[in-house]
Amino acid sequence: MTTATPTVAAGTQRTDTPKTVAGRVRKRLNSRTATLVSIVIALFWTVPTFGLFISSFRPEDQIKTTGWWTFFTDPQFTLENYQQVLFGRSSSSGQLASYFINSLAITIPSVLFPLAFAALAAYALAWINFRGREWVYIGIFALQIVPLQMALVPLLKFFSTGVTIAGVQVLPAWDLVDEQKFAQVWFAHTCFALPFAVYLLHNFISQLPGDLMEAARVDGATHPKIFRTIVLPLITPALAALGIFQFLWVWNDLLVALIFAGGGDETAPLTVRLAEMAGSRGNEWQRLTAGAFVSIVVPLIVFLSLQRYFVRGLLAGSVKG
Repeated sequence: MTTATPTVAAGTQRTDTPKTVAGRVRKRLNSRTATLVSIVIALFWTVPTFGLFISSFRPEDQIKTTGWWTFFTDPQFTLENYQQVLFGRSSSSGQLASYFINSLAITIPSVLFPLAFAALAAYALAWINFRGREWVYIGIFALQIVPLQMALVPLLKFFSTGVTIAGVQVLPAWDLVDEQKFAQVWFAHTCFALPFAVYLLHNFISQLPGDLMEAARVDGATHPKIFRTIVLPLITPALAALGIFQFLWVWNDLLVALIFAGGGDETAPLTVRLAEMAGSRGNEWQRLTAGAFVSIVVPLIVFLSLQRYFVRGLLAGSVKG
């Protein structure tokens, strides 16, 4: 009996610790101070967005002479701003519909490719034993400190001239034109996103119970099956959180898309066209407000639809014992 008592106590302590940590996190997030801070942050973020939304529907004379808050005393609506911005025949009006499609064509693959490659690499680095695994992980981690701007010129040279070693061309130039240049943007965004994505997902996958993996191997499961049936469902919150960050980064990107896709109508994203509108039509606020709201609609939908997974992904590491 004397020997069994410490064992039970130790087991009880191990069982209660995760609940205690989770309870502390939940208690702090539900406190009055946290609620007040959340409300203040929400107001600071929501009020300007709401004002932008209201302004995008106001007539030109109203938006240029009065503030958006005067809408409540003199409500006037018009869809002309969106008509001109999305489908205007004049190039100065916007014509954002085609650029909107270009942004989707750039963003969706630029999110899916890093998520897929990073998940596979993180699993291999966490649960497959091979020589030099630690050094590979350290090298990937170190790549995070390389500024994106330093890689633009070498990567552009790689696309335009290929790779030549000792006078022998190892890889040919890509020589892509028009819509084919989307592949260059996908490749660039994937390369820039992989170091952080592998590092983040490795932290999640390496914390999975080892007994679960051993039981699957005893049952005859191979690494592809373990990854597909066990690991992938468990890291869904982490994938969603990473996917949101990557989506927002690529959707709002101007530099990478402008360099590797060019500024033509066939490949330029929304950000390129909005920058042109702000530079040449900066005095026509009604079009800029409508164009700005068009550009934030998709990120808002993505974030609101995945926010539950996003919160779970952020708190997954904080509630572990």
